[in-house]
Amino acid sequence: MYIIIFIVAIIGLSFIQYKYFQIGLNLAGIQFNQKIGETVKEIKEDLFQRNELTYLVGTAIAKEDLNFKLSLDSLQDASIYFMDDFLRQKLLQKGVKIDFSFNLYGQDSTLYMQSKKVFSDNEKLLKYPVVLEGYLPDLMKSRVVLELQFQNVNRYFLSQLNGLTIPSIIFIVMIIVVILWVYRAFYLQNNLITTTNDFINNLTHELKTPVFAIGVATKILEEKSNEDQKPLISLIRAQVDKLKTQIDKVLEIGVIEEKKGFVKHEKLDIKPILSNIAANFKQQAALNNFTFNSRIQGDSLMILGDAYHIENAINSLLENASKYSEDHADISFSAFTEGKYLVIEVADKGIGIGSQDLNKIFDKYYRISVGDVHTVKGYGLGLHYVKRIVHLHKGSIEVQSKLNEGSTFIIKLPLL
Repeated sequence: MYIIIFIVAIIGLSFIQYKYFQIGLNLAGIQFNQKIGETVKEIKEDLFQRNELTYLVGTAIAKEDLNFKLSLDSLQDASIYFMDDFLRQKLLQKGVKIDFSFNLYGQDSTLYMQSKKVFSDNEKLLKYPVVLEGYLPDLMKSRVVLELQFQNVNRYFLSQLNGLTIPSIIFIVMIIVVILWVYRAFYLQNNLITTTNDFINNLTHELKTPVFAIGVATKILEEKSNEDQKPLISLIRAQVDKLKTQIDKVLEIGVIEEKKGFVKHEKLDIKPILSNIAANFKQQAALNNFTFNSRIQGDSLMILGDAYHIENAINSLLENASKYSEDHADISFSAFTEGKYLVIEVADKGIGIGSQDLNKIFDKYYRISVGDVHTVKGYGLGLHYVKRIVHLHKGSIEVQSKLNEGSTFIIKLPLL
């Protein structure tokens, strides 16, 4: 889809540039005609009276004056040279720098004079006839026409637009190169992420076997242990359960990402689930000697979602609240309706989160690296998992936090 959008955008941009290019050519043609018109007017005025140039040209085309000590051919060559120089200067004064030729015609298209530079008849020429008045027509007693011819006019117009066309082409090429480079980098990064995820998933699957074996072994040992051995075995079981939880969390995230966010969407009353979460966590609070308050409003809270993943997400927030609190944690859990949304809040009075980390805490594998957070073990997967689950339920999650004052996580899920 991105490639198609990119191609369409480049084609559209090129088409627009082509249209501007056509407009530029038309404007260049209009400007050229204006300059030629002004030049023609000055040429007619300068060639109206008898002067050195008109006298020289008139003598050459009349072929009857003896005041020049030159042969007729040399006189004509000199006339052609001075006429060419005269016309070139007039064009340059108007800013027209282009190859040209000229012909001087008489009555019945009689050719009086022709410039040394002659363009081929096969070439596309732009011709401007100038009907002369005054000295030369009076001398020849006939109509005299000076015809200006221009070659490669379109190329000249293009040269006038180089300040626009060349930068436009360069910028379009630069855009294409940068987009292709970004796409290549994205493709390589995506392959790297896929390979990494495959490795992590395979590793976690391999870890489940020894973890299960250790769990079974500790259960057998616990049944045959004495009172002195039971604390040590309980510690092993607790660490094994913790490791199993982390493995399951990695696998759950892998499944969600591999299946592009596959979760069940079933009608369910989430209030019993929330009440059960609050009851279980209250027991944990009593065992670990910290304060926990819960408040769940409403007779029923109907949503469209996956009970398993929602329960895991909320438990993850509650576990974080206890982990990132000081010795005497104070945690509150509330759920209530607000318009068409179910609002779930988990608040603590723990160490809090700095403003520089608030926008990053939901990133995969990101862990805050300042303060007392070093004392807490984890892999930066919990909050990433929570955000994924909330978004897959078409909800939103935000956090409000200050250092040393605590944090509040707010989840909003659409109600049925």
